[in-house]
Amino acid sequence: MQEETARSAIDTFISAFNASDDSYVTELLSQALTSDVVFWGPLGRSEGIEAVERFVLDIRRHPAGTGTMVRCSAVDMPDEWARYQWVFTTPDGGPRLAGTDVVHLRRSLIDQVIVFAGEIEPSAS
Repeated sequence: MQEETARSAIDTFISAFNASDDSYVTELLSQALTSDVVFWGPLGRSEGIEAVERFVLDIRRHPAGTGTMVRCSAVDMPDEWARYQWVFTTPDGGPRLAGTDVVHLRRSLIDQVIVFAGEIEPSAS
């Protein structure tokens, strides 16, 4: 049951990267994250849905074009922390970024996100 809850929150979080329009990003993040979420990203620590929204919108506005973020592993939840792997690919075989996120859940929502991004590589054809 815990893994299903984590998987649902994680997949909703990832769906914010793939929203059909920027206006849906906040709505999707609000369904996945606590309002006081702590985000440990590539540029350091930030707090709140607005901080995560800025990160998501920056990724969505990649210079190579709007890309796609997908979860590419199962959700592993040994205790209260869950981890999963993801990949972000830009259109036309542009840059590809892969990584692992570790999230902590509180009341079925993500209250901490730690992003471990790998190197950007061209996608395999």
